[in-house]
Amino acid sequence: MAKIPDDFIQDLLNRVDIVDVVERYLPLKKAGQNYSACCPFHKEKSPSFTVSQTKQFYHCFGCGAHGSAVGFVMEHQGMSFPDAVRMLAESVGMQVPVSDAPMSEKAKAAPGIYDVLKTAMNYYRAQLKTASAAIEYLKSRGVEGKTAARFGLGFAPSAGQSLKAVFADYDKNPVIKDAGLVAEEENTLRRYDRFRSRVLFPILNQRSQVIGFGGRIMGNGAPKYLNSPETPVFEKGKELYGLPQARAAIRDRGRVLVVEGYMDVVMLNQHGVEYAVASLGTACTPEHIRKLLKLADEVYFCFDGDKAGKKAAWRALENSLEQLVDGKKLAFLFLPAEHDPDSYVQEFGQVRFENALLQDSVPLAQFLLKELSGQVELESEEGRAKLISLAAPMLSQVKAPAFGMMIRKRLAELSRLEMSELSTVLDGSPVRSVPEYVPSESYQGESAPEPWQDNQTWANDWQPSQQQNQPNTQYARQSNRPAWKPNWQPKGKWKGRGDERMPAHMMPRPAPRAAPTGPVHKLIQLVLAHPNLVRRSEPVWLSWPETDAMGLAQELLQKICNYPDLASLQIVESWQGMFDYDVLHRLLISGGEYFDKASEAELEEQLAATLKAVEVSVIRPMMQERFYALTYKQANGGLTEAEKLEFAALVSRR
Repeated sequence: MAKIPDDFIQDLLNRVDIVDVVERYLPLKKAGQNYSACCPFHKEKSPSFTVSQTKQFYHCFGCGAHGSAVGFVMEHQGMSFPDAVRMLAESVGMQVPVSDAPMSEKAKAAPGIYDVLKTAMNYYRAQLKTASAAIEYLKSRGVEGKTAARFGLGFAPSAGQSLKAVFADYDKNPVIKDAGLVAEEENTLRRYDRFRSRVLFPILNQRSQVIGFGGRIMGNGAPKYLNSPETPVFEKGKELYGLPQARAAIRDRGRVLVVEGYMDVVMLNQHGVEYAVASLGTACTPEHIRKLLKLADEVYFCFDGDKAGKKAAWRALENSLEQLVDGKKLAFLFLPAEHDPDSYVQEFGQVRFENALLQDSVPLAQFLLKELSGQVELESEEGRAKLISLAAPMLSQVKAPAFGMMIRKRLAELSRLEMSELSTVLDGSPVRSVPEYVPSESYQGESAPEPWQDNQTWANDWQPSQQQNQPNTQYARQSNRPAWKPNWQPKGKWKGRGDERMPAHMMPRPAPRAAPTGPVHKLIQLVLAHPNLVRRSEPVWLSWPETDAMGLAQELLQKICNYPDLASLQIVESWQGMFDYDVLHRLLISGGEYFDKASEAELEEQLAATLKAVEVSVIRPMMQERFYALTYKQANGGLTEAEKLEFAALVSRR
């Protein structure tokens, strides 16, 4: 995708008012010069979320969330940067510029496809109102009218070309076919509706645009579910059914539940479990996992307890390994074989379902090691060696350092090795490809492998559930640790610290660097607080050597000079999506606190003193070190032509 020009983004930020943007999603109260509210990105009782109309950014003093109007829409709506820019541009009547590069066929087709899909959805919804058989079917499944309306359910008539009623050019319009609404007979190329005699579930993207349909047959027949084919606007591996309807609940509860079917999502929502979504006829992909981890701290997968459910859970586990983030939770709930989420929540209700979800779900690490241990004989050296061999390719995919360490520790206990010994094996031996997963027959009534009982750490970990109509608790963990004491209080340096987790919108990203206190970062704070200081001063930074230590400061100073009409926040926005974006935002906020009350003369003095400090404590030592390095190289092998020029410049400055 072509990059949106920086000039356009700056112009957009000049036209939108962040207060207006934020107030579309949460109420703001005037608080002095700023506006405040309870933060939408973490739970709190007292407002710590502020919006500055003068500086055009938001900041939460509780969780650290911060950014511009574009950043707020991205985090609050779960949108990509380009989508957030387009949404804001549309709200102020701006057209996102088209790149000079030729547009892909997908990009050209997308606008027309959205239009025909919306027309089709409205037609199918109207058909449902007069389709008595479809209405009776939905009633028999327990679906209420307000739920059907909330999810936009519709009905496709049995006629082969019913969409002709809304598309006059049905036989010739290529967009109707591109949208996946019709198919063509192989020999005659005669068109016919893809969906016939089915209840339809519209699939929406994150902007709540219709991108496809899922059709459920009402009686016996195959296939039970029929989905739209992949189109320029619909990719099964990237979309989740029910996400627009679930987004608010996911944000409020800090968790998301992934199920297998459309009806599971609809009925869970109707019974109060409003944070459920479903994959679209495929296993959860890495893209799904990334999206889910960005939305919530806790991701639960709920599958049937039969072989198919276990296999689906294992695929989700495999696709999660590279996406794992320390501080996030992934867990699996296996229902009894006779139940799916739809039937379970209808029979037992929201409270019992959520109790099962929170109490009986199996953490990812336990599920992984349990399944691998079930494939080997842990009492033999060969079996334990095989366990390590099976686990090694999976552990190599884990990038989360703390999680990786914890699971290695468990693996070492099972293998009866010290951590150092296991590390030698894992880090020194070649890694095999991931073995094909072959699930056991069923979780129901299956007992844990006997060898587990000999390891004290795991002695009571895995116990099968014997209760009827209860979620499978084979993996339910029973700890032999002392009972929790309700009067326990933290001690020492932990005293007074809360137990709030880092907010969901920040967890998948690398932790931003803490703002250092050296002269370079003081300089950045100062120029972000008062960019006109730089525009009036001599550009001494042009003579500084280009190094990693000075790169960010030099780039920022040059940008401030290149864009004399832009405010600091708009300049910082050009780093959107880069690691330094968080660093600059924090320095922008802290710099305002330090320098906003200083007089013009004091600021001029501060800038001169800070530039001198950078020269003395950073630039000169760097140049001195480089001078000695080139001197040594000149005496021991010689310099390249470029190094000779560099050396001459260093000599001239001494």
